[in-house]
Amino acid sequence: MSSNGGVRYWATELPLLELHMLLPRRHAKSAAFPFDQPNVQFVHFARNAIFHLAQQMGLSGAEVLMPAYFHGVELEALLAAGVKPRFYAVHDGMRVDPQDIESRLTPNTRAVYLIHYAGYPGPAEAVAQICRERGLLFIEDCALALLSKAGTRPLGSFSDAAVFCLYKTLPTPDGGAVVWKQGPLHIDGVEPSALGTVQQTAASVLNQVEQGGGPVTRSLARTAKTLGKTAIRARKPDWVEVGTQQFSRDEANVLMSGLSRTIVEAQDFPSIVATRRRNYAHLQSLLSDLAPPVFRELPEGMCPLFYPFKTERKHALWRRLRAEGIQSVLFWLGGELGPNEGEFPEVDTLRRTVLELPCHQGVTPEGIERVAQTVRKATLELGV
Repeated sequence: MSSNGGVRYWATELPLLELHMLLPRRHAKSAAFPFDQPNVQFVHFARNAIFHLAQQMGLSGAEVLMPAYFHGVELEALLAAGVKPRFYAVHDGMRVDPQDIESRLTPNTRAVYLIHYAGYPGPAEAVAQICRERGLLFIEDCALALLSKAGTRPLGSFSDAAVFCLYKTLPTPDGGAVVWKQGPLHIDGVEPSALGTVQQTAASVLNQVEQGGGPVTRSLARTAKTLGKTAIRARKPDWVEVGTQQFSRDEANVLMSGLSRTIVEAQDFPSIVATRRRNYAHLQSLLSDLAPPVFRELPEGMCPLFYPFKTERKHALWRRLRAEGIQSVLFWLGGELGPNEGEFPEVDTLRRTVLELPCHQGVTPEGIERVAQTVRKATLELGV
């Protein structure tokens, strides 16, 4: 939980760190893709890996097909690497049709970039076949799909290279991962500031304490956070904040902190997937009559990152929920980069209507019910 403008968030956007995850472990938790891959590499941001991948795959000056529905920071990283993007359609339900990709191929196309949205598997196998038949490179963007599978096969295992964001799914202070089948990337990297890493980690632990404790505990946690922020400002740590919206070439060589690796090793991946699936299904059962689900089903193996809720009053509902302590997110608003509005109407609709609701492993069933009740009440009051 975090606070902003006096609001106490009881349903946070991201999972919070629990203190036991920092303690020594006698037995390692179960491994999962990509952590079990011998050539996995860890970076501060997934965007750093995208930049280095594009450069070392020889894509500078080359055309890369990518979806018209994207965050923006991944496109910034590709552009910084010299890539020439060309866009293909994304349809209602965040659905990619492989035929749309085929229809957009040109003699200049060197690679296809596929995003798996909110943990939902895109047509990775079909895209892989298209790329094999035409001698194209295939990159999977799994920043929103860590621990997700298409059936029994992990997302990220279909392509020549895949990138992941760790802190969106796991309670790490930072972290991205990359797997390139050709071998390790050459990154002359450095770990982030230890002081900054400790600051972020301590804040997450204190947020967890503040969320679950009584009035006295919450007061002590808030005081500790305030003192910590004051001390950190005085020291001016060299830390690149997560959650930023831009790619910076100056920060492209920053690696993942060692503390994040320790936290990853403490995670129970099967439990995380099971809890997220339970929470997602619970939210869908409580809200599907209010708004048609973006995804019609919860496919086998999918690890949901969040619950996408469709609303024509996206900004108003976002403000109302945050005032009520729910850290919803304005998922992927439009920006200056990419295709013009109207070129891909279904993408315009997705950007206008999808609000991100938390369903992560830190939300209890009672919390999910409270989220749904708050969304329903606010939606009816706003006339959405």
